[in-house]
Amino acid sequence: MTRRWVAWLLLTAGLAAWGVASGAVADEVRVAAASDLKFALDEVAAQFTRDTGLRVQPVYGSSGQLTRQIEQGAPFELFLSADEEFVLRLADRGLTRDRGLLYAEGRLALFVPRGSPVAVAADLSGVRGALAAGTLTRFAIANPEHAPYGRAAEQALRHAGLWRALQGRLVLGENVSQAAQFAASGNASGGLIAHSLALAPTFRDRGEWVLIDAGWHRPLRQRMVLLRGASATASRFYEYLQGPAALRVLGRYGFTLPPQP
Repeated sequence: MTRRWVAWLLLTAGLAAWGVASGAVADEVRVAAASDLKFALDEVAAQFTRDTGLRVQPVYGSSGQLTRQIEQGAPFELFLSADEEFVLRLADRGLTRDRGLLYAEGRLALFVPRGSPVAVAADLSGVRGALAAGTLTRFAIANPEHAPYGRAAEQALRHAGLWRALQGRLVLGENVSQAAQFAASGNASGGLIAHSLALAPTFRDRGEWVLIDAGWHRPLRQRMVLLRGASATASRFYEYLQGPAALRVLGRYGFTLPPQP
């Protein structure tokens, strides 16, 4: 058996595994989406199906990890990133139809579960106070190496002079949704998470939150793009995401929307 044939079999098996992992079926559009979109995009996808009879299957993860999967041949048709640089990277490699468009700007929030010793304060003085008192055991953020909200969290903590003090207490989620779960479950004294997740019923009823000053970190410019070979249904969902029904949902989850023509 030649090396080329073996490589083709391995690639085929890998693509099949991605399909199984995502729970997708042949007539669904596979959408790679940043995990801060979990609740908002689930609503939009359900509304799209009601309106059109067509189905989409979002697969959530950190933008960096999803980008690597796409580069390795994962069968996605549309990518919604929490950091536009990942979309532009794929475009530069010729893996997209074009350079996509900005669909939203995200915000970072401090989330504190009920019963936490951390006071909810936008300047993170509650985190500083709990550290000084020795009552803050763990603090959750997404992994800055591949999650845009993790990178923003690191930048905000550095701005507040807390990054070094929190070393050894940080709990890193693989994506911002996992970081939010750590914080909301009480496994951490709090965390810096996506505003969109803090607004979701799953989290908002389990603690308190406050927005972090957007000037404390690089803007979370979120870009989406159709991938090369995307189907007509994927194109239709891409257009739907730019329409009023989808934008209303995104706005309700705290996303700042780009100017509309």
